[in-house]
Amino acid sequence: MRKSSLTSALAAVIVIGAFGATAANAEDTQFVPLPTYRVGPYASSGAPWFAGELDYFKYINEVEGGVNGVKLDVQEFETEYSPDRAVEVYERVKDGVNGSSPMAFFITHSTPATYALGPRARQDKIPLIDPAGGRPESLNGLVFEYEFPLLFTYYSQGSVAINYIAQQMGGFENLKGKKIVTVYHDSGYGRSSQPVMTVLAAKYGFEDIQIPVAHPGSEQSAIWRQVRGIQPDFVVLRTWGVGTPVAIKTAKRFGIDISKMIGDVWASSETDLIPAEDAAVGYCGLAPYPAGTDFVIHKRLQEKILDTGMSDLQDKSTFGTVYYNIGMVNAALSVEGMRTAMQKFGNRPLTGDEMRWGLENMKIDGKRLEEMGMTGLLQELHVSAADHEGGGAARIQCWDGKKFNLVTDWIAGDAEVIKPLVAEVSAKFAAENGITPRDLSSE
Repeated sequence: MRKSSLTSALAAVIVIGAFGATAANAEDTQFVPLPTYRVGPYASSGAPWFAGELDYFKYINEVEGGVNGVKLDVQEFETEYSPDRAVEVYERVKDGVNGSSPMAFFITHSTPATYALGPRARQDKIPLIDPAGGRPESLNGLVFEYEFPLLFTYYSQGSVAINYIAQQMGGFENLKGKKIVTVYHDSGYGRSSQPVMTVLAAKYGFEDIQIPVAHPGSEQSAIWRQVRGIQPDFVVLRTWGVGTPVAIKTAKRFGIDISKMIGDVWASSETDLIPAEDAAVGYCGLAPYPAGTDFVIHKRLQEKILDTGMSDLQDKSTFGTVYYNIGMVNAALSVEGMRTAMQKFGNRPLTGDEMRWGLENMKIDGKRLEEMGMTGLLQELHVSAADHEGGGAARIQCWDGKKFNLVTDWIAGDAEVIKPLVAEVSAKFAAENGITPRDLSSE
């Protein structure tokens, strides 16, 4: 069941009735607000993404009986990918709604929203969960206590892209003198990998060329004319939404070899490549969330959620696509953080600080991946107070015109480069914002 109402400044607020809590049972139910965007320029990505999240949360409620018996009250709030609306949702629901428990965490679904909410989360002691997004330096939980860029920060994304390019060129020594162009969405998201690319360029001797694409990126002829003039050896694509298929089609039109292009996480989905048609054949992308339905968790969801008519998916052909799997994994990480926290604090609705402890002590090893049905879909994670990423690896998948095919195992980022860069950038942020890094010996 789904019901909706309007607020003064937000689009429709959608309440997923199957997860609904009431004042009578709120003490046994964990409130989970989801700021989503099924409307606006990024709706084509949002629809399967949020269906994946809702389907997994529904599986936890309906099949597993909740998280250790604690049911989830999941409510969805339309933001149209606006960080201002995400902030308003956060403020409106942080203490709970309609008698629910206060929220214990907030999945931002947006790097701009994470940036905007960081100071509020520190003040309110509510974790922001933004897997494969957020501030890359927030890997350092000693400074960013309530921000969790789980799985794969933008620094790791840049590093893994270079590691893959080096593989294609026969070794890191062959990067020297090469031209690597990054075409990026001109936003905090798009610019966030620049520091690590600068360091890697100095380390390996390649030329790092950065070219911005203005939002929304629906016309890029001038950009790809410039790229053609540079004659790059490889292109890294860090676009988002409509800008990605436009980039690929325009690059192809200007004679760029698509097989020498690697997309980051947010420029490597079926939503990006199907509209690019034949131009996308041979395009490869970073995949901390590989596409596919051959994983055990998909068989469970197919049987218990899709086949029983409980799925949120409107287009069943998007089951197992990159964005569906992103949503499913994001929900799973939230659930695992709750499970971990409950081991210490008991099987009840959690506070923000308790959830922060759970996330910082979350360990997902091979055995747990098998139990979750996510072997091969999710990398092993070992999150700590000092490391809010916990992973730092991705697989590479390439598009054959109809589907993605995995072409590598997990490729890890260069910790020797990333760790000191994170320390430097996070120390500067702490100094500028009057933050005293945590002393774990006192905790």
